[in-house]
Amino acid sequence: MFKFEKIDRLGMITLDKSPANSYDIHFFNEFETILNSIENDKDIAVVLLKSAIPKFFCAGADIKVFAKNTVEQNNEMVAMANKTATAISSSNKIYVAFLNGHTLGGGLELACACDIRLASNKKFLIGLPEVKLGLMPGNGGIPRLVNAVGTSYAYEMVVSGNPINSEEAFRIGLAHKLYNEETAEEEALTYATNLSKGPKKAMAAIKQTFALGVGKSTSDFLKLETEMVETLYDTFDAKEGFQSFVEKREPKFE
Repeated sequence: MFKFEKIDRLGMITLDKSPANSYDIHFFNEFETILNSIENDKDIAVVLLKSAIPKFFCAGADIKVFAKNTVEQNNEMVAMANKTATAISSSNKIYVAFLNGHTLGGGLELACACDIRLASNKKFLIGLPEVKLGLMPGNGGIPRLVNAVGTSYAYEMVVSGNPINSEEAFRIGLAHKLYNEETAEEEALTYATNLSKGPKKAMAAIKQTFALGVGKSTSDFLKLETEMVETLYDTFDAKEGFQSFVEKREPKFE
């Protein structure tokens, strides 16, 4: 169901569960094992999450399995989905999702748990269609979508269940980069590789500052920022950053 590869400071998780990367409880059990391994790897700074299936990033829950399950079984699967998304969003690693196929329901919730979303301009659908099944998102889709695009866009997407394309996703800020289909996969890998060369402690501190600070008053946010930056002044990476600037060379962060 998954392929994992490590290239220097970059970890790559490839979803590979035909036909649509639809998930069930076994999917999340395997996913959790990979995420735990990544979290314990001190070398990895950035993780790229992508799909091996051309038409899909992830279609969310397997509807046939969901329909057959008991309420208790579905609650267990939703709990695991939430646990997985929380592990990604709370990790010290920077997670980058590359969307190059249909990204629907729990698939979009998974992408929204990532820190950065890259997309190709290939024709595919992005959305949270749960309302069309008489349900609503339950794996963090609503709050994370609000964080990504704002309340107005998020509300309309969720209450209508209507999908958007990648160009619209880029326009409203759901996708941070939009690449041409022909070169998108290569460009996404280049982006993630370059990001992984950055200072891990600083990037982790930035991620934590945004996670804890957004929604606070400006004064509390400023206080948090000051506290976080103070933890970085005496690090190897900060010293290397200054030294490399003075010497006019590329920094080699720890």
